[in-house]
Amino acid sequence: MRLEDAQKLLRRPYVTERTFEQIEKENKICFIVDDRASKPQIASAFEALYEMKVAAVNTERTVKGKKAFVRLLEADKAAELASKLGLV
Repeated sequence: MRLEDAQKLLRRPYVTERTFEQIEKENKICFIVDDRASKPQIASAFEALYEMKVAAVNTERTVKGKKAFVRLLEADKAAELASKLGLV
């Protein structure tokens, strides 16, 4: 996947108390994504942008848009990425 397409698909990180706990305890990070994005597309975009392996993707539709919860394969990588993105 091209980086431009990946950036359009993963719009922005999303952090609340709940998602912050998921970063620490479940090795998951949350993003607001394009409404038409599928789970495989989200995983592919994430791997292209951040060069980290994805274990699973869960999605949820909310008033704020479609959220994707991305669980990373390697332990503690979500916390490391959150630090790089300035979320923590």
